[in-house]
Amino acid sequence: MHKIIPLLQNVPLFQDFSPEELEFFAPLFTERKFKKGSILFFEGDTGDEMFLIQSGVVKIYRIDNAKEIILALFRDGDYFGEMALIQKGLTRSATAETLEPSIIYTLARSQLFEFIERSPKLCMKLLEDTMQRLRRANEQIYDLTFLDVRSRTMKTILRLTEEHGIKKPGGTMIDVKLTHQQLANLIGTVRESVTKVLQELQEDKVITIDKKFIMVKDMEGLKSRVQL
Repeated sequence: MHKIIPLLQNVPLFQDFSPEELEFFAPLFTERKFKKGSILFFEGDTGDEMFLIQSGVVKIYRIDNAKEIILALFRDGDYFGEMALIQKGLTRSATAETLEPSIIYTLARSQLFEFIERSPKLCMKLLEDTMQRLRRANEQIYDLTFLDVRSRTMKTILRLTEEHGIKKPGGTMIDVKLTHQQLANLIGTVRESVTKVLQELQEDKVITIDKKFIMVKDMEGLKSRVQL
């Protein structure tokens, strides 16, 4: 068995494929290792490959008037950059950078289409996942438009627990190290505003923070504070 197959079997995009199909698909990926702070691609680059994370964390961000805006965080089992595979000649809409040492598999557009010809259902899976990400982007636009910073901060923490949460004794830990500034870049505000909300949540014993890891100790209490 190719060593990437256990990873593929746990990625929703490939879960419907048989072991035989995955055996064909696996050699099309190239394993690459990156140090912390490595740029995988810049906004505006021509895209011709997608990325699948074996281990590590990658942030997707844009720069607006010298301010960093984090659009997404991806970690083990996540993939990104797939839009470049769907339409030839598309440029990257954001920059991708590793937040820690990472092992990432890449798949070139030409190789993907070789597989699609054998298994068209991959097109449907790509479409389904793209629509889910579009819905999430629409929700983020809504939040930026209608929610105040306090509500956005709490809602972002809730979303991070859904995407990166690990159950621990006494709560759910967000398994990504985040500085106050990085969290502010995710929310679309300034660090001071985020620090104030985090302090409030810690004083109310809703969350704890240890070595940049956020632990949600009172999930219902956090949800009740979000103004939906």
